Amino acid sequence: MNHHFKAHQIIRDNLRELLKTTEHEELLTIPAGFNNNIYWNIAHCLATQQLLHYYLSGNPFRIDKLWIEKYKKGTLPNFDATASDVDDLSFLLKETSRIFVKDFDEEFFTEYTPYTTTLGMDLRSIQDAIVYNNIHESLHLGYAMAQKRALLGEDENW
Repeated sequence: MNHHFKAHQIIRDNLRELLKTTEHEELLTIPAGFNNNIYWNIAHCLATQQLLHYYLSGNPFRIDKLWIEKYKKGTLPNFDATASDVDDLSFLLKETSRIFVKDFDEEFFTEYTPYTTTLGMDLRSIQDAIVYNNIHESLHLGYAMAQKRALLGEDENW
């Protein structure tokens, strides 16, 4: 699982870098052709990881449930996120990844409720959820990167 944990850390580092290098207004802007914003995509990764790993294993969330309610699947973008919210999100991205590895190493995830994702992947164990979560977060990282390009104009590099 170490390879999957390392991949998760790299994905989270990229999400945090995107938060850090994007102007606050751009984080909250929905670019033409999209139905959400950069901030929502990144916060959605945080919420979904908690649902896939903790909720489906019958364990308590490691973040305030408000994050789950605001950014789970089916929610709408948040336009009133403050600079402090962005800082909190960046911190939580790093901290929840660290805590998850610790919880896994301490065999915190003894049970798992099977779940079929919207992509049609059957998750039957915490190991399945770890692999799928990396796919999911990579997908949303790609969306957020595309949104930033759309906001900056296609020819600009970031």
